[in-house]
Amino acid sequence: MLKIKNNKSLRGLSSFCPHVVYSEVTGLWMDMLIPQTPVEEERFPLVVFIQGSGWHFPDTNYEIPQLATLSQAGYVVASVTHRNIDDGHPAPAYLQDVKTAIRFLRTNARQYHIDPERVFAFGTSSGGNTALLLGLTGDMEEFRTEEYPEASDHVDAVIDCFGPADFDLFRTPDGQMPEGRTELMERFCGGPVDWELIKRMSPINYVQPGREYVPFLLAHGDADQLVPFVHSRQMAQRLEQCGADVSLICVEGADHEGDFWSAHIWDIFRNFLDKQAGR
Repeated sequence: MLKIKNNKSLRGLSSFCPHVVYSEVTGLWMDMLIPQTPVEEERFPLVVFIQGSGWHFPDTNYEIPQLATLSQAGYVVASVTHRNIDDGHPAPAYLQDVKTAIRFLRTNARQYHIDPERVFAFGTSSGGNTALLLGLTGDMEEFRTEEYPEASDHVDAVIDCFGPADFDLFRTPDGQMPEGRTELMERFCGGPVDWELIKRMSPINYVQPGREYVPFLLAHGDADQLVPFVHSRQMAQRLEQCGADVSLICVEGADHEGDFWSAHIWDIFRNFLDKQAGR
């Protein structure tokens, strides 16, 4: 007979809380993973995850198996939805929604065992674009909705995986959007391609000298055919030039999603989060 000690702390265990509605106005929701604890007052860092979707409706379940390892390591994880450009909700609706979700989570921090002073954004592809913007536009009035007005939507660190950082990099030599992207960007803009709006949704344009920056970790495959590696390379260079704490990971030979992912890169992400969480 093997005898082992019981797990009074419940460390390494987490609960899945699906379909937590965060907006009474839009009905939008998130799926949450919450570390188990016997201590009612215990608080954990929060990771707000935005799955890439081309600014359509995100599949919150896509990375849940991997995100569960973060929850088991002591992070509350919220995989959030946002409005869909195909349903007539152009930019900046997606960013406004995720910021609303963050304010909801801070407002309800006690219920979900969240430490509101340790909130991290993590996104892939269009979600990476969102995560970068979250790290650069904290509490900007133009991107706030009316819900949870007393709470902050500031985040304390960012992980961006292959997110579009500068929409100008998609332009053809004559300054136009490539034919294959025009329809998507028209839905993104809610009409004809609006370069002023696109400039506002390009994270690189918010990186200016004289600002203070949260830490950034960027990761990108150098064979990405959808969002070229140059997006992350130039974003990292701009952040570094402006004094930010930024790291860039090149995943050799990786395309968009798929073979980008490995146990190694998840270990890197977890170590980054642990550092930012003061662990």
